[in-house]
Amino acid sequence: MLNRKSLYLINKIDPMKTMTCKQLGGACDTEFTANTFEEMAELSKQHSMEMFQKDDEDHLKAKDEMMQLMKSPDAMQHWFKNKRREFDALPKDK
Repeated sequence: MLNRKSLYLINKIDPMKTMTCKQLGGACDTEFTANTFEEMAELSKQHSMEMFQKDDEDHLKAKDEMMQLMKSPDAMQHWFKNKRREFDALPKDK
């Protein structure tokens, strides 16, 4: 599993894309930078876990909303598909 520092060092050579926690279904404006949607999702997941451990109310609420979405495999698949499209449409960072 790659951590944030590893992803930063690996991707430093190649321009990346940036999304916020909110754009990825979270609760804050923390930015994540990655080359692929999978890397972006992993960074978001790591951040979410940190926020859950801190009992951050806003992130716990976002988690509850995501858990509701996960009850329907079709809805979850649709959500991921839309987030991937959003990532793919982003311009590369300069």
